[in-house]
Amino acid sequence: MARDSNATKARLLDAAFSEFAAYGIAGARVDRIAETAQANKRLIYVYYGNKEQLFDAVLQRALETGSEVLPFDADDLPGYAGAVFDHLVERPELMRLVLWKQLERPGSTGAEAESYAGKIAAVRQAQEAGRIDAGIAPADVLTLVIGLSQAWFGAVGGPAAGAEGTGWAAERLAGHRAAVVESVRRITTPRPPDA
Repeated sequence: MARDSNATKARLLDAAFSEFAAYGIAGARVDRIAETAQANKRLIYVYYGNKEQLFDAVLQRALETGSEVLPFDADDLPGYAGAVFDHLVERPELMRLVLWKQLERPGSTGAEAESYAGKIAAVRQAQEAGRIDAGIAPADVLTLVIGLSQAWFGAVGGPAAGAEGTGWAAERLAGHRAAVVESVRRITTPRPPDA
């Protein structure tokens, strides 16, 4: 029976995602990744190179998935912030992966830089058209939107703290989501000129 390399690659990336989210790059073990994926450890090196390159592949996949399920609309930054919040509620291990990436590899990858550049350009265009407050630099607007969306997940005892990733009740999550959306609305709504 022929092996399905795409299925093996997908299992390796899924297992690596969980491993890196739990242990970071330094603490992750390729033996555990291979065992969880029910694959030969050698295939990790064949398909992805070293552990750092595997981490890059996992991060790239997470970025691509995020772009697919979280379309960016500069004209609805509150809606985007709410969608990011919801995505993190559904996948709290993603925030842990992001935190490990920031701790162990603080620079941005080419894919990250490209993703942010497109969003920053869209924010700038919306500011120039008067649809977003132009009093904050476009890159700072994007940073605030993403930062507000992620803030609750880094809190001690926050929503990612529970065994199932939901340390807070649904009502509390809804309240925090509403606060994120309202904060982004206030930051991005154009202000009338001083009279």
